[in-house]
Amino acid sequence: MELDSCNRISASNLEEMLSFLLEERLSAPDDRLPAVMIWGPPGAGKSAIVRSVAEKCGCEFIDLRLAQMEAIDIKGLPVPEADGVRWRISAAYPRDKESRGILFLDELSACDRTIQTAAYELILDRKLGEDYRLPDSWLIVAAGNRIEDNASAVAMSSALANRFLHVELEYNPKSWIEWAMRSGIHGAVTGLMRFKPQLLADTNENTQNLERGYPTPRSWERVSVLLDRVRENASQDLLKSMICGLVGNQAGLEALSFFNLYQEMQSVLKMMMDPSAVITIPSDIAKRYALTSALSRMVWSDEAGDEKQRLAGFFRISLELPGDFAAMAMLDAMEIGKQSNQDTMILVTHPAYKQWIAKHGKAMRGRMA
Repeated sequence: MELDSCNRISASNLEEMLSFLLEERLSAPDDRLPAVMIWGPPGAGKSAIVRSVAEKCGCEFIDLRLAQMEAIDIKGLPVPEADGVRWRISAAYPRDKESRGILFLDELSACDRTIQTAAYELILDRKLGEDYRLPDSWLIVAAGNRIEDNASAVAMSSALANRFLHVELEYNPKSWIEWAMRSGIHGAVTGLMRFKPQLLADTNENTQNLERGYPTPRSWERVSVLLDRVRENASQDLLKSMICGLVGNQAGLEALSFFNLYQEMQSVLKMMMDPSAVITIPSDIAKRYALTSALSRMVWSDEAGDEKQRLAGFFRISLELPGDFAAMAMLDAMEIGKQSNQDTMILVTHPAYKQWIAKHGKAMRGRMA
């Protein structure tokens, strides 16, 4: 399916749009508010973004994989009764009229026409027969791959297509990193994507074995989960096998190398926190990205000392960084703090901020533009 450029949307803008529509359903339910259809290649992060919107709104999230269902699973089971036929609807659908959430119809484009037809009524009228109606405070979101993605996909009928607000999720490293910062993705992953954004996704069958692990936003999210849980004594061979199994050999080796740098820079930061220590910013560009990514997280980590010590160390180190890296550290620190419910005003009201903005303000304004 070829969509006009105005239908293409970044990860952060998709999150904003879904949040708006969900909030509208929560505040003033209106059946004229559209269901959303998200198009995109495999692993683009469609389901992760939808799930994160529901979680941030404190709502439920129900994920139905339509390609694994039969029409009867959607419409229900017909049961003859004395006065006619009743449809016994699946227990997967929400029943509580006071409940709130997102009903996610995944893999819609992989369904044959019988499944798509069965979904018409639910998507258009928010009901199934006479016995079930979706509670008012639930937003319907669907997703699927495009035919050109070499994934399981069939053409969507025009009748079903006309029932949706359609968007196509872009592979955009900048917007994905913005989403990743808000979603708690590991610092080694976000730092690597800043250093080598071309590693975010590669679904080219000429460069990747698409029957094995290959890099996509989804597989990088799984690398992040793995790195969050890795033990200090985990062997390099074990890490290599797991990471390469997720994103492929080339991207996996790059990720392992950067993860080791990130850990090294965390150790360097601990030494730099000593007010008497001499600060030497590494000249190696990869180490600078790793250092900056670790620094922006250090501000809010109790393991790096008390708040006064962490703030003093952050400004002392970031003042020595080149402007672009200093601005990156400051903006990332603000975003991470905001998402973890920290008082980010302590950064801009710190006595050293005036000196910092005098030195790096131009770089910061350029990064915000």
